[in-house]
Amino acid sequence: MNQSIKKILYFPVTKIIIGISACFSLFVVIQNFVLKPFFYSIIQAKSIADPIIIFIASILLLVSYYYLFRLYDKREITELSLKHLPKEMFGGFAFGFLTISLSIFILYLLRYYEAFNITSNHYTARMFTVLIFAAIVEDLFHRGLIVRVMENWLGTHIAIVVAMLVELQHIFNPNANLFSFFSYLIWGFTMAMMFIYTKRIWLPYFFHLGWNFAQPFYGSNLTGTNDMGSIIQSKFTGPEILSGGAVGIEGSIFTVSFLLIIGIILYYLAKREGKIVEGKLFKKRI
Repeated sequence: MNQSIKKILYFPVTKIIIGISACFSLFVVIQNFVLKPFFYSIIQAKSIADPIIIFIASILLLVSYYYLFRLYDKREITELSLKHLPKEMFGGFAFGFLTISLSIFILYLLRYYEAFNITSNHYTARMFTVLIFAAIVEDLFHRGLIVRVMENWLGTHIAIVVAMLVELQHIFNPNANLFSFFSYLIWGFTMAMMFIYTKRIWLPYFFHLGWNFAQPFYGSNLTGTNDMGSIIQSKFTGPEILSGGAVGIEGSIFTVSFLLIIGIILYYLAKREGKIVEGKLFKKRI
C-alpha cells in the first residue's frame, strides 16, 4: 500500500470517521432492508416487532464494530471484552439508577417530589429498547471509539476534553438551558472516566442505561423530552435548579453534583493506578 494512503487511512481522525460511518451505515441498511421487512411480515403488531428489531440491530452494531476493528487495527477488541461483563452490567445499571434515585430522594425530603400512582400502563417494551439502542450508539462511538482513539493518540487529558466537548451536541435537546451546557460537560467527563478506568464500554453503557431508565421510571422528563413514558406518576415542584425543570431530574444541581463526584473519584483512582497516560504523538517527540 502507498505510504501516503496508509498514513491517511490509519490517521486517528480517519479511524473515527470510518468507524462511525461504516458501522452506522451497515446498521441502517440491515435494519431498514432486512429486519423491518422480515419481522413486519411475520409479526403484525409493531409494538412487539419494534423492540425485537431494535434489540437485534443493537447487537449487530456491536458485531460490525468488533469485526471492522479486528480487520482495521489487527488487534484484540478489548473495549468489548466480556471478562467482567456481569459485574459491570449489574453494577453499572444499579449505580446509574441509584444516582438518579438519590436526587429523587432529596427532592422528596424537601417536599419537591410527590408520587401519587404506580402503573406500567404508561411504559412499553419499545421505550426501553429505544433506551438500549440510544445508549449503545453513544457509548460505543463516544467512549469505545472517540475516547479510545484520542487517548491512544493524544493522551488521557486531551481525550477527556474531547469527550466533554462531544457531549455538547446534547445542548440541542428540547428545553436545554444554560445550566445544561455545564451538565453535559460533566456528563462527558464522568462517562469518559468510566471508560478510561475500565478500558471497556460496559460500565459507562450500563450506567447510562440505568440513568436513562430511572428518569421516566420516577416520572421525570428524559433529557428534556416527556414522551418516554413513566412508571411512577409524580409531580415535581420547587426551584428549577433543584428539580431540573423541563430538562428532567438529570438537570438538577443534585444529580450533576453526584455525577461530578463520581468522575473525580474515578480520575483519582485512574491516576493512582497509572491509567492516566500520554499519547503516542507526544511520546514520539520525547
